[in-house]
Amino acid sequence: MITIRERIPADNPQLVAIWQRSVRATHHFIGEKQMAEFKPLVEHYLPLLGVWVAEIAGRPCGFIALDDNKVEMLFIDAGQRGQGVGSALLNHAQARHDGLVLDVNEQNPQAVGFYQRYGFVVTGRSPLDGQGNPYPLLHMALSPR
Repeated sequence: MITIRERIPADNPQLVAIWQRSVRATHHFIGEKQMAEFKPLVEHYLPLLGVWVAEIAGRPCGFIALDDNKVEMLFIDAGQRGQGVGSALLNHAQARHDGLVLDVNEQNPQAVGFYQRYGFVVTGRSPLDGQGNPYPLLHMALSPR
């Protein structure tokens, strides 16, 4: 059973580890150098965003980070993908915010497909990510309930 709770500061090391495992499993276009560059950004933003942690049997297995209705991060531990954790986290976010929006790496077709199956539609595209790297982003939106 998946439970969802608000992040506490002591969760941060586990959430960063989940982020790392998730990115390594799904973002094959990102090398270890970029991972090392992104890690401090993840650590910096976790306390600044509304973060919800998914747990199975009391162990964190994924998280969603929100800035109002924008999904800034959604990462599922590599070993827990396909178990409903991502959908549970999006359901949790959708219950709190109408009209969710997000950006997803175009080079991560599994994530793009997941969001489309959930009901998100592409509303735009940027050729670079937020740090100016050549990782195109798809801008997606979920219609309000």
